[in-house]
Amino acid sequence: FFHLVKKQLTNLQLWTDNTLSLRNKQTMHLVLPRTLHRTKSSAHLLRRLFSQKYLPTLTLFTKDPCPLCDEAKEVLEPYKHRYIFLQVDITLPENKIWWDRYKYDIPVFHLNGQFLMMHRVSTSLLEKRLTEVDEEQQ
Repeated sequence: FFHLVKKQLTNLQLWTDNTLSLRNKQTMHLVLPRTLHRTKSSAHLLRRLFSQKYLPTLTLFTKDPCPLCDEAKEVLEPYKHRYIFLQVDITLPENKIWWDRYKYDIPVFHLNGQFLMMHRVSTSLLEKRLTEVDEEQQ
């Protein structure tokens, strides 16, 4: 139960500013037990926490230079308010698995950790998947 609540609080923090300071983490650990104690039921707390709308994560697998990636980011600009954007540089040693998989296919996009598209941005596919994610949250 605490794991789910912490995850939801972390997602909420990521949604607002993509950073969670050490002070906020310490405060969360202190406030959470008091919040649970004051709440009449855990179901009520869960309902409050999970009623928030969270943005999906769009991950771009890229390298430098990547003119197609730059072009793709421009195409994505009108949608940027609908997702959290992450970039993974596949040339870094810690991303070797992505290099082996995508070295000839960048740009590659994942939505919430699942393959979405490669080479060029399909705005119709992106719109469809973002709408599906929105509907799942309701």
